[in-house]
Amino acid sequence: MKLAGKKALITGGNSGIGLATAQLFIKEGAEVAITGRDQKTLDEAVKLLGPKAKAYRADVTDSAARKDLFAKIAKDFGHLDIVFANAGIAGQTKTGSTDEAVFENIIRINLTGAFFTVEAAVPLLNDGASIIFNGSVIGTLGQPGYAAYAASKAGLRGMARSIAGDLAPRNIRVNVVAPGATETPIWSRNERSAEEAGELAKRIASTIPLGRFGKVEELAKAILFLASDDSSYVNAVEFFVDGGSVGTPFGGPAFRG
Repeated sequence: MKLAGKKALITGGNSGIGLATAQLFIKEGAEVAITGRDQKTLDEAVKLLGPKAKAYRADVTDSAARKDLFAKIAKDFGHLDIVFANAGIAGQTKTGSTDEAVFENIIRINLTGAFFTVEAAVPLLNDGASIIFNGSVIGTLGQPGYAAYAASKAGLRGMARSIAGDLAPRNIRVNVVAPGATETPIWSRNERSAEEAGELAKRIASTIPLGRFGKVEELAKAILFLASDDSSYVNAVEFFVDGGSVGTPFGGPAFRG
């Protein structure tokens, strides 16, 4: 098992990529702390994950809640070997019609919250630990209407590289996993009908060189690689798991003659 004896924290571990990663980490021998803001989904996640998981309801942007969270993790886990800073939100911020509060909230959750999650975790990290931020291809590709989201994910890339330098004396590696379009519950959490969502998914899939969305299990395997000793000489990188969307953006079925 690749994570035998390891202790991991996954923020936003109650659904989607975070939950799939928690499942794989546990299968590989880790004990896992997950966080989320919804008690119902946290309870469901812990039931699914079993006795090697513990859930904490917490908002990573709330400094008091964060302090309480890490006090509980210190008590329950003692130390950490892995932090997957996964919690984040999407949201449209179209230029010319965006409310300032909406823009700032996306940055606060995706970027500021991720930084202070790691800031709070550092005293609990063992030397040689692994930190992984959840980025996005949108931090590199220019998608209209998503300025704040793109800024937050591009910011994670730059921030991770600086943190990697800060923590290098302790042999703590810091990397970013950057998913492309992935099958997660977020696709059902919007104002589109099922038919509209299906058509949008088809259009997006047609632009991806592999011609499909990624699966959360595929993302989890990439995150496991960054968390484990398999990536012991991988540091300060952005690891795209996107079916080729960034590397060959005109390679999808929609662009083929």
